Amino acid sequence: MNADTNEPDAGTEPDFEPAMPAPGAIESLTPLIRRRIAPNPSPFTASGTCSYVVGRGRVAVIDPGPEDAGHVEALLADLDGETVEAIVVTHTHRDHSPGARLLAARTGAPILGCGPHRAARSLAAGELPILDASADRAHAPDRELREGDALAGPGWTLVAVETPGHTMNHLAFALPEEEALFSGDHVMAWSTSIVAPPDGSMRAYLDSLEKLRDRPETIYWPGHGGPVREPRRFVRGLAAHRRQRETAIRARVSAGDADIRGIVEAIYQGLNPVLMGAAALSVFAHLEDLVERGLVLTDGPARLDGRYRPGIAA
Repeated sequence: MNADTNEPDAGTEPDFEPAMPAPGAIESLTPLIRRRIAPNPSPFTASGTCSYVVGRGRVAVIDPGPEDAGHVEALLADLDGETVEAIVVTHTHRDHSPGARLLAARTGAPILGCGPHRAARSLAAGELPILDASADRAHAPDRELREGDALAGPGWTLVAVETPGHTMNHLAFALPEEEALFSGDHVMAWSTSIVAPPDGSMRAYLDSLEKLRDRPETIYWPGHGGPVREPRRFVRGLAAHRRQRETAIRARVSAGDADIRGIVEAIYQGLNPVLMGAAALSVFAHLEDLVERGLVLTDGPARLDGRYRPGIAA
């Protein structure tokens, strides 16, 4: 299962944008932004990973995508006569970061952005390493960027914004010249992003959403799907959606659903079976946060196979 999956309830709150950009030729989106979509469509990646080119002549490439030589060759053909100044990576899932090494080998450009892959916590006893296949543990940037770090080229600037949650090393990148934010998999218009322990953290994700609420950007360009328009309103909707999900989980625990399977079956009725694993991991992330806050109780730390009961103020 790809860890870069998305919670299987798009279309509830907020209003998700149904339009999907199609893989194929590079597309000019704005005077400073071009996009080529990797040919890796799936129920979990929309039409594919969005690789962005920022600038003209001397450019940065954001998220060159999976280990797909054909996709990298297409990017190089798109940029014939131009110079790749920097290769920028938002986070270390295999549909985003491995292509950076292929592109670096062809161009000599440095890899910048997120640091090596790291999880929110250690794997707990009895847990299976569900997400190991999706983590790009070979990622080693030439320069790790932190909050506020910037790189620049002719007419463009990219500023790192730390947004842990989906992964703990996740970065977004502001482009102040166009009041835009490359939001990676933190905020997407087509679906909510999965937050799956131990790879990610629901508390960190919610804190990162809160961090974005007062930012000045007027459009987000995400790692999958089309743009996020009216991002302040959209981010507020995402936070409300997560609070509603948390409330539903607490209600099911209070009703006697003591395990994750029962909670998922009650909340996600009629769900495509292929998405059950993603739903279970999303519920688990919420339960882990609820247990830490004392709102749900379990014996010991929260576990995928744990038994849960109401906590304080239930």
